[in-house]
Amino acid sequence: MVTTDLFDRALVEEATKKSGLIWVRGGVPTLDGPDGGAGSAPSAPTRALWHAWIEGAAYVVGDGPGEQPLPGLLDGGDALVTVRSKDKGGRLVAWPAKVAELTPGSPEWQTAVTELKGKRLNAPDGEAMPDRWARECRVLRLEPTGATEPLPEGSLAARPLPTPATTREPVPAGLPRLLFRRSKKPQ
Repeated sequence: MVTTDLFDRALVEEATKKSGLIWVRGGVPTLDGPDGGAGSAPSAPTRALWHAWIEGAAYVVGDGPGEQPLPGLLDGGDALVTVRSKDKGGRLVAWPAKVAELTPGSPEWQTAVTELKGKRLNAPDGEAMPDRWARECRVLRLEPTGATEPLPEGSLAARPLPTPATTREPVPAGLPRLLFRRSKKPQ
């Protein structure tokens, strides 16, 4: 139905534009396997990625030092993108995507990097970031390929993925006394 397709496209675009993060799972099995069932590509873990929405597709940058990992996202591969509501944080829409890696320096790459640069927080190299991305990172286009996926039942809660990040150490015992000590007034 044409109306449903237009509604799905509008929902995907608006939700993805407004969301700061999208959850992406690369290596999504396809229906063209040898037995007509799921394809043989293993599914990678779902990752939260920051992105930019440009002219009908989500763009992400990563796989370089200090950048977000992009496991399972291969040029020409498939992915499943889940978008959350910016207000409540719940799942809003899930959509299948075709992954395309952009060639550094191409006009599409330049456009994507210009938008992504403005969304990159706490970059260590500021204005040199696009050059570093061209040398060390991948910029990917995630283009919607069809109707939205039905949202799954349940929470889909999972154990956090391993990371080199650490939590801070416990507060030293004497710190509260130092912070909350009242200064004595001269009498």
